[in-house]
Formats: sequence, structure tokens, C-alpha cells
Amino acid sequence: MSLERSLLRLRKLLPAGELHLEKSFCERYAGDKWFAARRPDAVALLRSAESVAALLRFANQHKIPVTARGAGFGYVGGCVPNLGGIVLSLERMRRIREISAEDFVAVVEPGVITQTLQEAVEKQGLFYPPDPASRADCTIGGNIATNAGGPRCLKYGVTRDYVLGLEVVLADGSIARVGSRTHKNKTGFDFARLFVGSEGMLGVVTEATLKLLPLPPHRAALSIGFKTMKAAAQAIRALFRAGFLPCAVEVADEFTLAAAQKRTGSKLLEGCQAHLIVELDGQKRSVQSEIEGVERMVRAMRPTFILHAHGAQRCERIWQLRREFSYSLRDTGLTKLNQDIVVPRGRLEDLFQFAARLQKRHGFPIACFGHAGDGNIHVNVMVDVSKPGARARSDAALDDLFRQVLAWGGVITGEHGIGLAKKRWWPLAAGPEVRALHRKVKEALDPRGILNPGKFI
Repeated sequence: MSLERSLLRLRKLLPAGELHLEKSFCERYAGDKWFAARRPDAVALLRSAESVAALLRFANQHKIPVTARGAGFGYVGGCVPNLGGIVLSLERMRRIREISAEDFVAVVEPGVITQTLQEAVEKQGLFYPPDPASRADCTIGGNIATNAGGPRCLKYGVTRDYVLGLEVVLADGSIARVGSRTHKNKTGFDFARLFVGSEGMLGVVTEATLKLLPLPPHRAALSIGFKTMKAAAQAIRALFRAGFLPCAVEVADEFTLAAAQKRTGSKLLEGCQAHLIVELDGQKRSVQSEIEGVERMVRAMRPTFILHAHGAQRCERIWQLRREFSYSLRDTGLTKLNQDIVVPRGRLEDLFQFAARLQKRHGFPIACFGHAGDGNIHVNVMVDVSKPGARARSDAALDDLFRQVLAWGGVITGEHGIGLAKKRWWPLAAGPEVRALHRKVKEALDPRGILNPGKFI
């Protein structure tokens, strides 16, 4: 049976209006925030786990590729339907089913926007910490697929640390419930965590039970400018040696700050070579005492400026500058190749020095900013794609970057995943035994290979 006839049959099996075959409609689901795109043959906008199960059961029987999709805000082409087939969008499954202040859990569907969940739980004095930069747009399901992080993961951890249980539809259409709503569970294998970060290749999440925390009653932040990146790195080391554990420590380099200064017109950033944001949270008196201690320590290092903020609203004003960085780099007119590498914390200064050498060696501006507290720095290779040979030269620069990061004991992705963007470097990042182990797990859960095919497995 042809694919077209199979899809027409499938449309009759699903509720009316859930499967779309129009080319113009399907075009909207061809890619994410990366550069690759392929129009799928169909788009399924499903509203229930039962519909997801029916679709996967049919697709598995007829060996039709299925690529699950959240909001499409990924940076590595993870939801690009590389082999065509069906895009399974979870955007209509956006109910917050439960927020329990007694159990400290939230039960949500995968299409819930991350910021929407955070605001809902905060109204009840609760806290869901994972905070990817795109939290106003990305979904919980997409966060689970990529194991998303964000600035606060220094203190609080990443998405995986908050997933207690999942409802997952497997490739054959069966529905499995893994994990629980308890904060401890050692009943068999930890399958809930297996699906987190699996990039839609092992199953489709249709419900998540998430751990919540008490909402910290107070926040305070410092925005600090430095004359050199070396001084900023020294400040970060001193911060941890003094026993402070901020919820976030963000750093930005000279190129990033120059672009941000041009976009925002900020006088403070003029002549600033490096920038830190340090935020602490907790009980008001302890936070006030600690932020004063951090400020005294930093002032001894002769920063170009220090701004301080107390309370959520004022802290958000400081973070607004950080949220401008990606837009500022796009304003340069260059194409931003965003690499979310992670190095051991002790290699942070080495990374910035290496980025400067990489820039000279390959002739590309390189902008570095990100989560200094855990070594997860976004190294952005800025490319003029109109120049001949730009793609080959940028790949050579990334070859050098990833090889050095791995030589230091780091990893090539800390938040975004492999997707299509890093597929070339997957064999470099994972040895043959590890790649074979991935294949065995994939074959066990998806023996016909229908889930998100054409990616790194």
C-alpha cells in the first residue's frame, strides 16, 4: 500500500481534524530553530494518549516514520522529520491536570508551556526550577525530550531531576506508566529517567509527574562587569571557594557584550570585557547576608561596575540583559552556530583562552556566554554564510572545538541534544561500546525503527 493511501486510512482511524495532509499546513512543521528542514507527509495534532497509541500502532504496522514534536524551539534539528512520514505534534495536549501542594508534584500533559507551569505552581507557593532560556515558548514535553537545563541548574539540577513518573506510548502503540508520584522510588529500573533526554527515539511522552519544591521567598542578584575574562574567572573560583552556592552564575565575553551594548545602548557595557550575573535565593535574611558577602569579595577584584537587585522584579531586570544576548548576536547579520558544550569547572578559563585561539585560527568571531557555574558555556561560532567555503571552514572550527572539549573530559552537548546538528560528531563523543549500547536499547523499544529515524542512532 502506498504511503498516501496509508495516511488516508489513518485519518479515518483518528478523531476528525487530528491528521492533516495539506502541503501548506505540513510545511509549518518542517523544522525547528536549526537550519535543516523537511516537510513531513502528514501532521498529527493529537489530544489524548489513546490517539497517540492508535497512530503509533498503525505507523508501526506499516513502518511509517513518526517524529514527535513539542513547540519547535530546539537548536539541533531534533524534531526535523528527516525521513518524512508523520510529525506527531503534542501542542494540543496542554492541560495542567494537577498541582498538589501536599505531595509537592504537578501532573501535566506534554504541550504545557514551561513558564505557564512555573507561574501556576508559584501562585501556590511552589517552585519548578528548570528554566531554559526559551521557557516562555518551549514545552514540558520538549524539555523532557532534551533534558533541558538553564541558569538555575547550578543549584537545582536539570529536567531529569524533576521527573518522577511518565506516561509513555511505545512504538508498538502500547501505553506504559513508569515511575510514580513519590519522591523516592527503587522499584525496578529507573525507566522514567531513561526516556528523559532520549530525543523522541524511544517513546512518546503523553503525561509527566513532576517534582516541585517550596518556592524560595527571596531572591537577590548582582550584575558585575570586568576588564578581563581572567578576572571574571577568578571571581567565579573565589565564589565557590568561599562556600557560596548561588542558584545561577552566568558569564559573557567581550564579543557578546559589544553586540548587547549596540542593541541596548547600555552605557555600563562600554569597555566591559567580561560580565557576570550571580543570583542567590532562599530566606530573606540569609540571602541579604550572603549577597553582601559576595559583593564585598567581588569589589576587592576591582570590577568596572556592580549593580545589585533584591526581589523578583528587580532581579528580572538584571536577567533581561542576559535574555538579549542571542538577539544581539543575530543583529550582527552573521549566522550563529550555537554549541552548548560543557567542560569541567576547572577548565572554564582554559575554554575562553582556547576560544580566542580558535577565532584567530579559523577567522570566525566567537561569542561565548552561558552557565559558568556548571561549565556549560554556549560557544557561538559566528559565520558569514555568503562567503565561499564557509560551511567547510565552520565544520573545521567545530572539529577543533569538540576535540579539545572532549580531551578535557567535557561533552559536546549539555542541553540541546545531538539531533542533526551534532550527528557528525556523535562517533567522536561516544565510543563503539557506548554506541552499540544505544542501538540495543533502541532496537528493544523500537525494533522497526519508526521513532524519529535518521538521527544519531
